Amino acid sequence: MTQEFEFDVVVVGSGAAGMTAALTAAYRGLSVTLIEKSRSFGGSTARSGGGIWIPNNPVLQREGVPDSPELARTYLRAVVGERVPEAKQRAFLDRGPEMMRYLGARSKYWEFLYDRGYSDYHPEFPGGLAQGRSIEPAPLDGRLLGDDLHKINQPTMSGPKGIAFTVSDFHDLNMIARTWAGKRTAIKVGLQAVRNRLRGRLPLSLGKALVARLWLSLRDAEVPVWLNTPLTELITEGNAVVGVRAERDGAPVVLRARRGVVLAAGGFEHNLEMRKQYLSGPQSTDWTVGATENVGEGIVAGQKVGGTVDLMDDAWWGPSVRNPDGPPFFCLAERSQPGGIMVNHAGERFVNESAPYVNVVHTMYEQEATGIGHIPSYFIMDQRFRDRYLFLGNFPKRPLPQKYRDAGIIEQADTLAELAAKIGVPPATLTATVQRFNRFARAGRDEDFRRGDSAYDRYYGDPTVRPNPCLAPIEQGPFYAVEMVPGDLGTKGGLVTDEHARVLDTDGRPITGLYAAGNNSASVMGNDYAGAGATIGPAMVFGYIAADHIAGGEPGTTATSTAIQADAHSKGRR
Repeated sequence: MTQEFEFDVVVVGSGAAGMTAALTAAYRGLSVTLIEKSRSFGGSTARSGGGIWIPNNPVLQREGVPDSPELARTYLRAVVGERVPEAKQRAFLDRGPEMMRYLGARSKYWEFLYDRGYSDYHPEFPGGLAQGRSIEPAPLDGRLLGDDLHKINQPTMSGPKGIAFTVSDFHDLNMIARTWAGKRTAIKVGLQAVRNRLRGRLPLSLGKALVARLWLSLRDAEVPVWLNTPLTELITEGNAVVGVRAERDGAPVVLRARRGVVLAAGGFEHNLEMRKQYLSGPQSTDWTVGATENVGEGIVAGQKVGGTVDLMDDAWWGPSVRNPDGPPFFCLAERSQPGGIMVNHAGERFVNESAPYVNVVHTMYEQEATGIGHIPSYFIMDQRFRDRYLFLGNFPKRPLPQKYRDAGIIEQADTLAELAAKIGVPPATLTATVQRFNRFARAGRDEDFRRGDSAYDRYYGDPTVRPNPCLAPIEQGPFYAVEMVPGDLGTKGGLVTDEHARVLDTDGRPITGLYAAGNNSASVMGNDYAGAGATIGPAMVFGYIAADHIAGGEPGTTATSTAIQADAHSKGRR
């Protein structure tokens, strides 16, 4: 027998988009239930760095960041171009700060830190900021969650018990062998871990801290969250979506939605059939760090009721190293540190290795199509690089795990010619490529790809290396070659939505009662990436917009603005 329930709003998915939508709906006085297919909550957000990119938000204003609405519009337009309608870009920028104020005025768990210096990904574009616009959740004690703590989706990597670090800490820790800031941060993080263990604290940071703060807020607002409840299909009456069919703990249920359904169930990164259908070039579900539950059923459900899709041929890419035991290692800092390069199967460089990760993989796929192998590519480094920097989470001078060597992911040789033979590239070409790069490194200028020219390139560079913190010769054996594949944080394409987060049909008309946010929807970032947190920031903003629109609010309406101001005054904020 199928049980039936009725609410004002049903939200599908418990990542940042879904939880923000459910929380907003509850604060607007609507009855709301959130369903999640997994036995854990948080989705890909819990596995992420937890960064949020929302220009002009209250945290940036508090920190005195010289941002403005006009600067932000100019920058986003330069990044996205005409790939995304201007109305949707404007909605994200205008409503983002509003979302932060609105939820911050209501949730006692709303606390964020500014990642000062983490540059926008294209700071050289008009309106870009070299000091960055990214924020992250403040760490918190996991004991606040009680028995719910074990329900958080686990990250792809975990450290020793008691350790929690911020994005800024991670930046400094990469220079543990090179700078006093790195050493001080390592001591600080280590002492915090000792204190946490002595006091029984269970610190959460990064993406886990963000989903924990949202979960605690939902719990305070008494929003029911049904785990282990996968969506099976949307329910329609005429041309309107009026609810969902799902399975709760294996039993069929119907959830009627009087006012709207919000799809926020992630992308299709773990669906190999969809990857091959929509994404070009070599594909594998082993290369993604997205939540394993993300197989695209939310997108397919929307298509079945008439929704159209866009950006299905793109993802939140990043060069990654396969892990024989689990999810791949998503390479952030490694590519910017001096003394390493990426080469193709011909043994030649083909990209600015320090460029934003999505752009590097775009180049890998573009060049793969020329007939010269670029997937996988090879990261070439020498022993000096290993003695100076963390790599794959391993401290400097420590041997790299044998499992990578056994799987053929890492090769080592005393000479570049021997290394080339091991990975099947022409020895003479690889040797010449490194010699040419070494000339650039000694001069401090990359004449081929301008590596180190951008503030973003330099963020993870080595400040002790001059004149270019991203360039150093590769000359001290033994030498290493590390296989790099086109990994991703999740897929970028999904249901097309308007500035109110309503799902549009093939004629561009909104489907009554159906909304989408996060990776269920086609990204407001188009084919690019504005800055760290440009996945989660828009996911939260459009989750908020969806719930606010369902509740009857419109951008800039007196009702919404008055509600925000009233709460701000009640908490002594202006």
